[in-house]
Amino acid sequence: MRQLSMVQFFSWFGLFGMWVFTTPAIAQHIYGLASDDVKNPLFDEAGNWVGTLFGVYNFVSMIFAFTLPYIAKQVGRKKTHAISLIIGGVGLISMYFMPNKESLIFSMICVGVAWASILAMPYAILAGSIQPKKMGVYMGIFNFFIVIPQIINALIGGLLVKYLYNDHAIFALVTSGVSFLIAAALVYKVQDVDDVVQN
Repeated sequence: MRQLSMVQFFSWFGLFGMWVFTTPAIAQHIYGLASDDVKNPLFDEAGNWVGTLFGVYNFVSMIFAFTLPYIAKQVGRKKTHAISLIIGGVGLISMYFMPNKESLIFSMICVGVAWASILAMPYAILAGSIQPKKMGVYMGIFNFFIVIPQIINALIGGLLVKYLYNDHAIFALVTSGVSFLIAAALVYKVQDVDDVVQN
């Protein structure tokens, strides 16, 4: 559980950054608004587009979730989760390079793949390594590593954007992408005692 908790930490740190900073990031980076120009109608348009993009990643997640058991059976749960996180990380980082709002759909498709895996694979890995009688206790403790990284990001994320990124919120999304990649690297240190790969 200790090994998986760090995977969860960086996964949810990245997710929280995406949820909080996508609208200002797109408003600035795609629509060309200043960081303090939140009353501009284009800011509302950016927010509406973010709603559409978030709908895209949730839809992709719903579809991809059905394929996860099959993929995990073929390549293993650790590899499935690591690859999914890498895809999500690349998607978030790619937002910096996208030329228009429509191209961000690709980024969100990638995020959807990671989101499906984040909601399933860590729990599947953990469930195979703990006694059924203690399942509830360990799952409860495990969920601390969903809450704690979000609290930390809430405390430092705005400061990073303001003082380190010079009010360019797009770099918060890049940071979220890097956080996903770190989580993917940490997956390989996890011992999945119940991981069986079909040959």
